[in-house]
Amino acid sequence: MATSSTNPTAALGDMTRFAEMRKRLWFLLGALVVYRMGTFIPVPGIDAARFAAFFSTQNGTLLGMFNMFSGGALQRFSIFALNVMPYITASIIIQMASMVYPPWAQIRKDGESGRRKLMQYTRYGTVALAAFQGFGAALAIQNSGGNLVPNPGPQFLFIATVSITTGTLFRRPAAGHRQYAGNGALG
Repeated sequence: MATSSTNPTAALGDMTRFAEMRKRLWFLLGALVVYRMGTFIPVPGIDAARFAAFFSTQNGTLLGMFNMFSGGALQRFSIFALNVMPYITASIIIQMASMVYPPWAQIRKDGESGRRKLMQYTRYGTVALAAFQGFGAALAIQNSGGNLVPNPGPQFLFIATVSITTGTLFRRPAAGHRQYAGNGALG
């Protein structure tokens, strides 16, 4: 019986398998670097020093728990503050609705084309939820009373909502790509 070191075909198979593994590892490392950098980009219009001081008093609270899930992005009120939570929520809502809402139940039964259509609805739901949650977070911070926003008003709310929504939408394809790259289950 030939071993992989003496069988050229088996050796070639091993090399390509390891090349695929290296490719996946480099993708994962690159995604981690980009994500960590994004968690340090604050939403425009925030007084970062005051926000850090405000957040240091929130340890052990519900806000502290949300910060843990966002990898510290909420503490810095970064563009990735919502992470992929709106996508996960939209996905759960669409999946549950497809079981009880008859038109979507029929779409669900249509195989691959139905799955693609429901994924499209999930993406639309992600945008809506990210915008709603981003606006809510910006409004809460603006109205917190700690002068966390030097220039409050509609302009700040718009810029903050767009920044947070864009950060969430930037993260969403990375979550989907991980599934196809073999590095995760989100998508």
